[in-house]
Amino acid sequence: MKLAIAQLNPTIGDLSGNVQQIIERSIETAGQGAELMLTPELSLCGYPPRDLLLNPSFIEAMTAALQEIAAKVPSHLMVLVGFAEPNPQAPEVGSKPLYNSMACIKAGQVRQVIRKRLLPTYDVFDEDRYFASGEQPGILDCCGLKLGVTICEDLWNDEQFWGHRSYTVNPIAELVERQVDLIVNLSASPFVIGKQRVREAMLTHSAQRHGCPIVYVNQLGGNDDLIFDGRSVAVDIQGSIAGRAQAFKTDLLCIKFDSEKKTLRSSISHPLEGDHAEIWAALVLGVQDYARKCGFTQAVLGLSGGIDSALVGAIATAALGPENVLGVLMPSPYSSDHSIKDAQDLAVNLGFKTEVIPIADLMGAYDQSLSCIFSDTEPGIAEENIQARIRGAILMAIANKFGRLLISTGNKSELAVGYCTLYGDMSGGLAAISDVPKTRVYSLCRWLNSEAGQQAFNAQSSEIIPKNILTKPPSAELKPNQVDQDSLPPYDQLDDILARIVDQHQSQTQIVAAGHAAAIVQRVMQLVHRAEFKRRQAPPGLKITDRAFGTGWRMPIAAKH
Repeated sequence: MKLAIAQLNPTIGDLSGNVQQIIERSIETAGQGAELMLTPELSLCGYPPRDLLLNPSFIEAMTAALQEIAAKVPSHLMVLVGFAEPNPQAPEVGSKPLYNSMACIKAGQVRQVIRKRLLPTYDVFDEDRYFASGEQPGILDCCGLKLGVTICEDLWNDEQFWGHRSYTVNPIAELVERQVDLIVNLSASPFVIGKQRVREAMLTHSAQRHGCPIVYVNQLGGNDDLIFDGRSVAVDIQGSIAGRAQAFKTDLLCIKFDSEKKTLRSSISHPLEGDHAEIWAALVLGVQDYARKCGFTQAVLGLSGGIDSALVGAIATAALGPENVLGVLMPSPYSSDHSIKDAQDLAVNLGFKTEVIPIADLMGAYDQSLSCIFSDTEPGIAEENIQARIRGAILMAIANKFGRLLISTGNKSELAVGYCTLYGDMSGGLAAISDVPKTRVYSLCRWLNSEAGQQAFNAQSSEIIPKNILTKPPSAELKPNQVDQDSLPPYDQLDDILARIVDQHQSQTQIVAAGHAAAIVQRVMQLVHRAEFKRRQAPPGLKITDRAFGTGWRMPIAAKH
């Protein structure tokens, strides 16, 4: 049997556009002689559809869209399409109103429906909010073979691999007990750094343990804060990768299955990338898709001459093209000459336009307007933050006037401890690097200036990020001679503490035992807690780590711990 993985990039809720993608791929698949085409989880509506699923007309439209696909795909080709299926028993038994399902389409009709069994409710997932669990193993007859059909999480419950069970049911083991010839999995698994290696290790373990090959298809594209990396794979019973689709790109991967030998074979297998390459590709795709799917073609960002705005400028240029990026320099009396030059050098290297809008007069107007209520007080953080808020207002005005997406430039370290100004540098429609710690910002910029980074960026220059940006001490430049380390521990120290607090949930005692000073740890913990109200009002950011300040972060604001 010859089967094809259709690695698609759906837009959430765009049923007509998603239908067209599926139909076009099915025609291409049939032209290559395949008998079966796999599409990702909820490929019809895109993942995650979230509360769109509460709209009955949306569910009805999805059912109609399935019929359109059935009428237009080549009649001899079997196509598996992910969709949200109404649960007719829900009112009687008190269960959820929908199933996360797969429709098997062939010869102009939906021939069979298989339902997802394991519903994740951790991190960014809340499927139990919408879906009931399927109760039966998904077995499908295709070309005289028994296919075991699973959907995403159904693969992630092997107690031997993980050392524990998260659910009472193991759908893979049940399918193997029923002697299926091949297991396929329709997935929408979001990207985090290094996750593909975990996926493939898990798939390898399952294929070897059960003596059954597995074909895994993953969604591609950016949907709000989540990025889906594709990298669909076929794994043989020996645990070898028989084929791997492209990373961060749509793809169609054809695979031959020998049912007698239980072997899989593909003529193409794309390599895995290193951490910096995959982070770069993920952020570029995230910005590109967020802009495209929200209807933006152009972006604007503030250029400070610092490392964060340099990285965001590079990402925006790669995602949208230099002709569609505008960098705005807004010097104050505290801005250094080298910061202005560094920002302009960056723009020249990347090829995008800049505007210079000084803010000294606006600062003076604020000082005059606030002189009465601020009398008898010493200048401090409030006055410093006014500068950031002036800049934020200017950037929002430009975005508003010209229909540009404002991309904010704050990193994860700053967002964690609140070293950012609400309604100032936090203003924007997308926070491109809000899940990138400061130390990773530096390493990514150094990587961009390496040979590998230049190739990924398709750059002509040997220097993408100006050297002075990489070497000077980071500063907000909101008062004379200011540097970040006046207010924060050194970033290598801060990022290690933050990783232990945010990602590993370590206690103060544990972090101190790891070698950090107790007073610094306590202060950082206080800053993280106090900044929660800021994070709640931040623009959406692109998730690249296991623990991002986004959909999966659900900390209370008014709380003590």
